[in-house]
Amino acid sequence: MGVLYKGTQRWAGMAMMVLSIISCKSTKVASDGTLDDKLSAKAVIREHYQNELQFRTISGRLKIQYSNGESSQGVAVSLRMEKDRAIWISAPLGMVKAYITPGRVSFYNKLQNEYFDGDFTYLSNLLGTELDFEQVQNLLLGQAIFDLRGERYGIAVADSKYRLKPKKAAELIKILFELEPKNFKMATQQLAEPLKKRLLQINYKNYQKIHKWILPNEIAIAAIEGDSRTTIDIEYKNIEFDQELKFPYRIPRGYQEIVLKNNDL
Repeated sequence: MGVLYKGTQRWAGMAMMVLSIISCKSTKVASDGTLDDKLSAKAVIREHYQNELQFRTISGRLKIQYSNGESSQGVAVSLRMEKDRAIWISAPLGMVKAYITPGRVSFYNKLQNEYFDGDFTYLSNLLGTELDFEQVQNLLLGQAIFDLRGERYGIAVADSKYRLKPKKAAELIKILFELEPKNFKMATQQLAEPLKKRLLQINYKNYQKIHKWILPNEIAIAAIEGDSRTTIDIEYKNIEFDQELKFPYRIPRGYQEIVLKNNDL
């Protein structure tokens, strides 16, 4: 049996049935964006993972717009990513830098003379659900943030997309995934906890093809908890793949550490 959120307290005990062994036979699917309402959930999930982005590195720029209902700000940052190893973000003049690895989340802000250096609790608090490096990477690449192969899903066609929901509905959490039919990448990922008025929704507005690679073009993230709403809009620009990259990062001396308060997710 697998647990949907590894290591998380909030979803602890929500065990899942293991997906039955998928047949080795290949299923022909439409690659021109045409929906096939005869496709099984297994076939759609298989295509999603067969079309997973394969690369060594990604570099380019991100336009990020952030709002928490009280304030909003926008910034263009440089992005560097080494698959499964590092995500590096730098604002102009290095005023803000972030460095994320599988075991560490770290960033500093020269304007506030402060830094954070710890685990994924900061990002998890920001989005209202526990995340690890692989899930953050998948979110940025248009992949499912949870392994769809570890659960039985029902399938429906809705709004020109393939809609997947777990066949075994959990009592406290509602999960929905929508995949676009052309590349079988994520169109929507939604995790909701209605009793606690919590919702995380990730919408992929469109995708871009860069040589052989398919990458999201715009991502809209909304995290809602009670009356609090946080939105993060991301737009990719000038993306290049498989360049030789460096990830310079060092927290300046004398900065004040950001200490998170105890907060169960």
